[in-house]
Amino acid sequence: MPEADTQGEKNFFLDTPAATDAFFLKGSSGYDWGMQNRLARIFRPETGRTVMLAIDHGYFQGPTTGLERVDVSIPPLAPHADALMLTRGSLRTSIPPTHRGAVVVRASGGPSILKDLSHERIALDMDDAVRMNVSAVAVQVFVGGEHETDSVQNMTRLVDAGYRAGIPVLGVTAVGKELTRDARYLGLATRICAELGAQIVKTYYVSEGFERVTAGCPVPVVMAGGKKLPELEALTMAYRAVAEGAAGVDMGRNIFQSDSPLAMIQAVASVVHGGATPGDAHDLYRELRESALAPAG
Repeated sequence: MPEADTQGEKNFFLDTPAATDAFFLKGSSGYDWGMQNRLARIFRPETGRTVMLAIDHGYFQGPTTGLERVDVSIPPLAPHADALMLTRGSLRTSIPPTHRGAVVVRASGGPSILKDLSHERIALDMDDAVRMNVSAVAVQVFVGGEHETDSVQNMTRLVDAGYRAGIPVLGVTAVGKELTRDARYLGLATRICAELGAQIVKTYYVSEGFERVTAGCPVPVVMAGGKKLPELEALTMAYRAVAEGAAGVDMGRNIFQSDSPLAMIQAVASVVHGGATPGDAHDLYRELRESALAPAG
């Protein structure tokens, strides 16, 4: 028989009410514990924001500049990212299993840059996402594209599977050449993703009306990095996006194609989490770059 508990008077903290704090992330208070825990891996609870490093480009365009050898270029950057966004192939072949940060795995795919990119299919079973212990899965949604309904259905099927497994879905709003990239379109696309169940939405920044895009989306909006920009311009875009309601950034080319990727990811984090101005963050970037270039000894 187990021994009786005889360690003295018990303390039930009768003067302390039971905790009923809401979850820190926008629109996320009603989720199960597992889903909230995964979201808290992606978004820092102390800031409610994230710096995601997007390295999933190869799933449709092959060996992208800066990602020729993911196993060489990305592990040094990974500790400075709150989350890596990548494919399951890259995760299993190129990211050490000792990685302790969040992982967001691409779950849609099919066509290459040689075909119509909007004709994607679900490319990942949620059981495999569970095996990889991912924090979320990402799916491209082509609002206004030829295969709009198919891509939206891809997302909703993943949302259903994600609820069963406790895994959030990141809806990525794709913008093709034929679609207008403005606040009205992005507001439509992000709202559709959120209304149909995505727990996070990734979209592009626009200089006019972005605050309306984030305000009209009931779940966190993460800014896509887009094309490669000069470092100061990329830091300015990140600063404005966060100031206008974004819950962080998901940058790829603007980090891994930088002259100093390690310096750049730290500069981006200083903006997103530290509130640094673009100028201060760019000064930090230059200092870290020059320090890395300085001869040892």
